[in-house]
Amino acid sequence: MKDNDTIVAIGTALGIGGIAIVRISGAKAFQIVSKIFRTKAGAEIKEMKSHTLRYGFIHENDSKQDIDEVLITFMKGPKSFTAEDTIEINCHGGVVSAKLILEEVIKVGARLAEPGEFTKRAFINGRLDMSQAEAVIDIINAKTEVGLKAAVFQSEGHLSSKINILRDNILELIAHIEATVDYPEDDLEELTSVMVVKSLISIKKTIDKLLSYADEGKIVREGINTVIIGKPNVGKSSLLNLLLMEDRAIVSSIPGTTRDVIEESVSIDGIQLKITDTAGIRESEDEIEKIGVNISIKKIQEADLIVFVLDRSKEITKEDMFIFNYIQNMKYIVILNKSDLICEANIDFLKELLEENIIEVSVIEGYGVDKLKSRIKDIFFTGQFNSNELILTNSRHKEALIRTKECIDSAKEALRNTMAIDLASIDLKNAWNYLGQITGDTLEEDIIDKIFSKFCIGK
Repeated sequence: MKDNDTIVAIGTALGIGGIAIVRISGAKAFQIVSKIFRTKAGAEIKEMKSHTLRYGFIHENDSKQDIDEVLITFMKGPKSFTAEDTIEINCHGGVVSAKLILEEVIKVGARLAEPGEFTKRAFINGRLDMSQAEAVIDIINAKTEVGLKAAVFQSEGHLSSKINILRDNILELIAHIEATVDYPEDDLEELTSVMVVKSLISIKKTIDKLLSYADEGKIVREGINTVIIGKPNVGKSSLLNLLLMEDRAIVSSIPGTTRDVIEESVSIDGIQLKITDTAGIRESEDEIEKIGVNISIKKIQEADLIVFVLDRSKEITKEDMFIFNYIQNMKYIVILNKSDLICEANIDFLKELLEENIIEVSVIEGYGVDKLKSRIKDIFFTGQFNSNELILTNSRHKEALIRTKECIDSAKEALRNTMAIDLASIDLKNAWNYLGQITGDTLEEDIIDKIFSKFCIGK
């Protein structure tokens, strides 16, 4: 990947649609497009002003035969997404037109962009820092309104601003410590230690606040991986259909109907619930059903939340208790399904044991589902998210902040012994570097490449 090349890619999803966009970025963008663009009046695009549109036709450079009727948009750097000269060709939607224009742009001098290369150039050229660049892919991948708002808030630089203030504060403390080390005759060690420790306590409080919503932020970004389990024929698939409000899973009175996992997503007040309906867990001589049961057990181990469905119209069995004991160290909710029928199960001890973690439901009548949704929110969220507040959603950022806290604790320990005040400076430099990994200032190049490789080619 050469950063001085002029790059091109289709910026919209391929398929039937009204408009497709071919994006070109780099120093030769204007020169390249001028070779294959014409207007009816014969005007040249070199006369175009930045951030204006021009109507015309893209043609083949060799034959001069028109490919499509287009609008081109010109954005002169640095006032563009990449901070380079950028031209976007708006052609008719569909596969053929955009691909032919892309091929022609490559023929006359551009290179096909790598995944995420447009955003990487925005980062390299200083238009975005790394946390803002990562927010771009989160915006694209957002499955819910809450996830989108969290990503947009980060893309606006709110996390970067907070991190940069922390780095500036730490850098100031490093300067105080090193001044003390350089001028020992002034006997400033004790005064410096007290001042620095006080400041470090304040910095750590800010980091703790950022980390306090990190687990919830991960859920906002990735959703809650939820697995519905239970014996065969207790209503697992019916519960899935009810949550999705469509008949996604086959429902039958015959035990063992669901033999494979079914995965779907549903939004609960803006939070994505990634639901897996599993094969009923029981001993079976059927080889195919055995495979389904083994897959179910694997899914349980990977889940954020277990929804364990019991049939309250029948007695609780050893199979039920085996499943119940298996999930004790996980986050789970027990569903007592078929509450519209006469209760035959001895469930009093379960209610006393589980309290709010047990919910009576009638999938047939739709009763109890709202309670289930409410309980899921209570388990994973301490309060209501405010879209105007900073939510830490990236696990890479979380790890960097945890490492920063460790360095701060180590620096505080060193400062308790004024003879080791110079060691505190080393710890604080490490903390400064860890924070810089969030914004990309101290991030290694191979990690930067790995992050951008997860982007789509047009972005």
